Amino acid sequence: MTAADSTPRRTAHVLPGYRPDDAFMAVELDPPPAEYVWHDEHAEQQEQRYGPGAGYHQWLAVDACDGAVWFGDTDWRAPAEDLADRLPGLPRKVLGDGAVPAPGIVVHLLDHLTHDEQRGCSWRFFTAEELHALALRILPGVQRLVDSMHRVGPAGELEWSAEAATAWDDIAQATAHPTDPSGGLLRPGLRTTPTPAWRVEVGAFLAMNPDLCDPSWALATDAELDAYADYRPERGYGGVPGRMCHDADRQIEDGFTFYGHRAALYAYRAQACGDRTPTDARIWLETTDAGRGTWEAAKPLGATLADVPDCALAALAEGFQNAAREEGLVLTGLNSYLQRLRAEERSAVDSQLVREAEEVERLENMLKDFRAARNRTVTRILAWSDARSDAEIARLASMPDEYVRNWRARLTDEETVTPPGT
Repeated sequence: MTAADSTPRRTAHVLPGYRPDDAFMAVELDPPPAEYVWHDEHAEQQEQRYGPGAGYHQWLAVDACDGAVWFGDTDWRAPAEDLADRLPGLPRKVLGDGAVPAPGIVVHLLDHLTHDEQRGCSWRFFTAEELHALALRILPGVQRLVDSMHRVGPAGELEWSAEAATAWDDIAQATAHPTDPSGGLLRPGLRTTPTPAWRVEVGAFLAMNPDLCDPSWALATDAELDAYADYRPERGYGGVPGRMCHDADRQIEDGFTFYGHRAALYAYRAQACGDRTPTDARIWLETTDAGRGTWEAAKPLGATLADVPDCALAALAEGFQNAAREEGLVLTGLNSYLQRLRAEERSAVDSQLVREAEEVERLENMLKDFRAARNRTVTRILAWSDARSDAEIARLASMPDEYVRNWRARLTDEETVTPPGT
């Protein structure tokens, strides 16, 4: 799903407080004095080549979600390594070509350094009026950006598209401030560049390679699709095309950049589900009345899920899908959910067996000690030779008469063979 498919329409605009009719109430530009901005190309040390004010930045910020545009600057006295903390969002080059983290603000740092043979290095900073004019000039590009961004999942999370990335390049080009031979400032117009062939939508890649698509995507959960899209090999292409080709032992020729990984997988699943809504199986079975009722009715009679074989588990899943279908739903992640529940129950049975084995061992050790003590007591009584019968002693010891009789015989034999005086 892209922004063009969603409603209401999001319109590119300059934020209030950043316009002349608002008296630039939200703007507080503080460029460094000219004496702090210089370049000495002959300096031996790197830190001596630029003045302390050369690290000053003015920026344009674009909310890729709703099209808001505003601008500002950084504190030229602050350390350069703290730049990211002083911006309202992330620079485009830091974001990469995948997801755009919430709140979806993309920052473009303006270039202030110019150089020519006559004037050497010089810095040109924008005024608030010039920044406002620049923001107005890029609004059509921002509109194209907002309209073409992928919006994934129920929350509409942003993901770059090939066209959105191209629109951003046009925005960046329009923010440059080249000068004419006399040193006058040129204002490049906003161009609308067609999306180049090397920028490829993952959805188009799937359409061209249907044999590489995994049918399991049709019933995968959001988390499973996200994990598949997050494939990151050490070398070669990552994302969905990289994972697909890796699994099929194929290679993609170099030179392409792919966009819309998550969006393509979500679109594949949506197409497979038709007019039914993909719904996480765990959430439906555990939190909805219909799901809980279906689960209670389908519980195996006289057995836990741990005792259910694969064929019965598959039949259970089919029954759940049929019940969900009546509500216009498709349960995602159902098989893995049921298998996980069964694995958890079987793991609990394993733990029970361990506890039982430990208790048996404890009792057997205790019995061994009691048996040894009983044997010593029987031996002691037999040594008394007090005319009690074997049966009477056996009854006291809870032993068969034969055991006591054989025991007495062994003791008599030992006394007979023992040499006198030992």
